[in-house]
Amino acid sequence: MQHEPEVAVPAQATLGEGVNWDPNRQCLYWVDILEKELHVYDPAADSDRCINVGQYIGAAVPTAAGDVMLALHHGFYRLDLEMEALTPVCDPEADLPENRFNDGKCDPAGRFWAGTMQLEGRGTTGALYRMDTDLSVHKQFGDVGISNGLAWSPDHATMYYIDTVTSEVAAFDYDLADGAIANRRAVITFTPEMGHPDGMTIDTEGMLWVCFFGGGRIARYNPGTGEALDEIRFPVSNVSNCVFGGSDLDTLYASTARLTLSDAQLAEQPLAGSVFRVKPGVCGLAAVAFGGV
Repeated sequence: MQHEPEVAVPAQATLGEGVNWDPNRQCLYWVDILEKELHVYDPAADSDRCINVGQYIGAAVPTAAGDVMLALHHGFYRLDLEMEALTPVCDPEADLPENRFNDGKCDPAGRFWAGTMQLEGRGTTGALYRMDTDLSVHKQFGDVGISNGLAWSPDHATMYYIDTVTSEVAAFDYDLADGAIANRRAVITFTPEMGHPDGMTIDTEGMLWVCFFGGGRIARYNPGTGEALDEIRFPVSNVSNCVFGGSDLDTLYASTARLTLSDAQLAEQPLAGSVFRVKPGVCGLAAVAFGGV
C-alpha cells in the first residue's frame, strides 16, 4: 500500500474541513470553516476555485439538481455554483446564535445530515439534524459537543457518528426507508493521547477511516471489533476530514488545519492547512447527492 500522502491543494486553511467528492463533476468540495470559504478542487485541471459564502461553513454536498447544499453558521442553504448565489432553506437553531453547523453529508437515500456545535467548542448545546428531500428538517438528538464524522455501512443497516468530545465512534441501527435511527452504542473508543476523533469515511469493505485532529494521522478501524487495522501518518498535526474520490474511488483525500498551532509548530509544519491525497489500497463508496428539488 502507498502510505505517503502528497499535497493535492497547497492551501493554508485555518480550519480545512468538509471534504466531499462529487462523482458527477469529478471534483472535490472542501471548506475553510473560519474563513467562510467553499473550495471546488478539480484534479484533472489541478485548479482550486474559492467561493466566500459570508458565513462559517461546515459542509457542502452536491445535489441531484446540479447545485450544492450547504450547512452554514445560520442553517441550511442552497448555492448556485454558476451565479454564486445563496438561497436560505432552513435555520433550525435560529434561537442559538452561538452555535454553528459543522460536518455533514448525505445518507444512501439522499437525505442531508449535519450537526452543530457551540462556536468555541464549549458545552453540549449542539445537535444532529436530518434534512429530508422535501426540505423538512428533523432534529435527531441533542446534547452534542462537536458534531463530526458520519458514515453508513455498505448494507445500509448501520449509521456511524462521531461527537468529538465523547472520544468514540457511535453506531445506530439505520432504516433506509425513512432515515430513522435507534439503539445507539459505542463501537470504537479512543484515548486522549491518540488525538481528537474528527471526520470519518467508510470503504467498500465496511471499514471506517477516522481522522485525528492533533494526532497527525488517519486510522482504519473494524467497527465490528473496534480493532485498528492500519494508519496513514501525515506531516501535519491537525487532520480533520477525509473522503474517497477519483474516478475509481481509490484516492483518499484529507483536509487539514492550521488552527491551534503555535508559530513554532507552523514553522515545523509548513504544509498545515493543505488538502492531501493518498492511495491506501482500498476503495470507498460513492458519495450520494442530496435528492431534494
